[in-house]
Amino acid sequence: MKRVSGLAIALGMALVAQPALAQTKPAKPAMSAATSADARLKALYDAEWNWRAQEFGRDADDEGGGLGDRLPHVDPVSQQRRLTYWTNALAQLDKIPVDQLSPEEKVNAAVFRTALEAFVSQIKFKEYEDPFGFWTWMAPRTGFGTVAEYRAYLGRLRDMPRYVDEQIANMKSGQARGFTKARASIEGRHTTIAPLASSDPAANPFFGPFANMPSSIPAGERDKLMEEGRAAVTGAAAPAFGKLLAYVRDDYIPHARTNTAAESLPDGKAFYQAKIREYTTTDLTAEQIHQIGLKEVARIDADMQATMKQAGWTGDFQGFLKYLKTDPQFYAKTPYELIAKSAYVANKANGQLKFTIGLLPRYRFTIVPTPAAIAPFGTGGNGGLESCLMNTYNLPARPLYTIPPLTLHECVPGHSFQAALALEGPNRPAIRKRTYFSGYGEGWALYMEWLGTKMGVYETPYDEFGRETYEMWRAARLVVDTGLHHMGWSRQQALDYLSSHTALSDHEVTIEVDRYINDPGQALAYKLGEMLIRRKRAEAEAKLGANFDQRWFHDVILGLGSVPLPTLEKAIDDWIAGGGKNPNPATVS
Repeated sequence: MKRVSGLAIALGMALVAQPALAQTKPAKPAMSAATSADARLKALYDAEWNWRAQEFGRDADDEGGGLGDRLPHVDPVSQQRRLTYWTNALAQLDKIPVDQLSPEEKVNAAVFRTALEAFVSQIKFKEYEDPFGFWTWMAPRTGFGTVAEYRAYLGRLRDMPRYVDEQIANMKSGQARGFTKARASIEGRHTTIAPLASSDPAANPFFGPFANMPSSIPAGERDKLMEEGRAAVTGAAAPAFGKLLAYVRDDYIPHARTNTAAESLPDGKAFYQAKIREYTTTDLTAEQIHQIGLKEVARIDADMQATMKQAGWTGDFQGFLKYLKTDPQFYAKTPYELIAKSAYVANKANGQLKFTIGLLPRYRFTIVPTPAAIAPFGTGGNGGLESCLMNTYNLPARPLYTIPPLTLHECVPGHSFQAALALEGPNRPAIRKRTYFSGYGEGWALYMEWLGTKMGVYETPYDEFGRETYEMWRAARLVVDTGLHHMGWSRQQALDYLSSHTALSDHEVTIEVDRYINDPGQALAYKLGEMLIRRKRAEAEAKLGANFDQRWFHDVILGLGSVPLPTLEKAIDDWIAGGGKNPNPATVS
């Protein structure tokens, strides 16, 4: 990773302005309005991407976003530099006539604008002063494939003292103005830092890539890399996170704010609405989302009541929830049993892909347990390109009836599958391949849970109730998130609401409510995205009739890559208007 110099920043700013300057060159042939607008936009987002890659220490030309040998600067001066750059980029974007762009570039413009607006908003609200949890995913899950990648990783390890010091300084600034996490939602979470502060390399997750070095690394390099890795972990990374551990445990958590609402933060009402906009990519208000949630909760509750009767339960709903939460038959006895259930579901889904999606990726993922350091506070699972994680911590809190929807969501055809398609997707600009919008990504993954009903994944009424529990969970989020951050709900009120409407374990309910408190607005994206996709599917089936093929419907969505929800809706509308054709004619029809 290269450090960013003042000259590089100035060059980046000049590149943003380059499109306007380029038009004055007389040697250029005349261009049509569409070609000119497309060229201006492309020059703008390419320049911004190259600048961003340098600013954050990534390889702009690397498909996987290869990391360099330094961590990004996160100090206030760097944040203001980024605010200036992105504000200027937005001003340049405003000068490009959208109506003169080609269809593909209109999508690129929407993605670019939405991303820039979020970046600007985050810095204006000084969200960098609340980086609590930044350490959670810093330790790599796997080893690296080349010596160069290990060398770059060594550089990042050695840069951690500077990086952690900047983050601590930011958190102290946030403390001073009351911009912290809520104390009730982070009690005890300093323990997630402890493994990273271990002076024993074998116990420190940062040493993992060296302990799991692949055979592709030449034998002559292995011992040297291992030695340097131990020195970097024990001499730089571990002491830095030891300092962070002491600060978070002894200062930050004890002095964190006692209220839970985002709207109680500095400029809180505007801040919460900005987070709603960022995560949902819509202009819905907290009140509107709360009402949508209440309607969805009522609808799904009726479905759950019917499934409960199909299971043969003759008692009341709360009794059924208690039965599901406490009967041993619904819980794995070993981590292997839980992972095996997930692998079985993934394999079953794989067998249905040829009927479900037209264009399939070559890339494959694995299913592994959530890392022990974060598992106690982690969600049930996490999807990713390299691996799909299943949380095997506290098995009595991980009901097996929720593993089918969880696997469809996180693994296949959800996040891990989607990430592989994005990697192998069309030759599009990096902003399209590497930008992620929660409404699109989480909406797709939640829609995959529902699609499991058509793929034969749910084999028993308990499996179906587990799916409905997950659907209810996402609908209840709309109510809980807006309740907590806009309507004055207490943490206990949120816990009671989620617990009484779902068959989630008490542990999961607590983890989820604390997550909503800590990340305002993020939980809203899932259900709103899924509702849009299901609504557009119903429209497509009604309008196309016998010509509707779900493979082509899904290919349209996946082929777009991550986009704002209004952009997704328009793309589906255009596909329906065009007769619902196969967007990838080379695939088998």
